[in-house]
Amino acid sequence: QVQLVESGGGLVQAGGSLGLSCAASGRTFSSYGMGWFRQAPGKEREFVAGLRWSDNWPRYADSVKGRFTISGDSARNTVYLQMNSLKPEDTAVYYCAADSRNRYSPGSAYSDYDYWGQGTQVTVSS
Repeated sequence: QVQLVESGGGLVQAGGSLGLSCAASGRTFSSYGMGWFRQAPGKEREFVAGLRWSDNWPRYADSVKGRFTISGDSARNTVYLQMNSLKPEDTAVYYCAADSRNRYSPGSAYSDYDYWGQGTQVTVSS
C-alpha cells in the first residue's frame, strides 16, 4: 500500500513563509506527477499546485502564482511546496496527492489524483 505523508505545516503571520514536504512510503510505485490541494473550513478542496515529472513542468492556481513554488524528486516520489507572502486566506489543510494514471499530469481536479496524504494544517494569522 502506498502512503503519502505531509509535514511542515504550522502557524505563521501574514507575510511570512512556510515550506511543506510530502514523501511516499510503502510499496514501490511510479507517478506521472504530484500536487498539492487545500481545503478551508466549509469550502471544497481546491487545487494549489502540481508538478509533472517528465519535464518538471509546474502548474499553479491563480491565487498562489508568484507566491508559491512547487518542486520535487521523481525518483523518491517526494514533492515540496514553498509558500511565501502568505495571506490569511491561505489558511487551510494542505493535502499532497500523486497521479499514477495520467501521463499529461498535473491535473487540477481532485479526480486526477489517485493517492492522497492525510493533510497538514497551515494557519496564517492576520
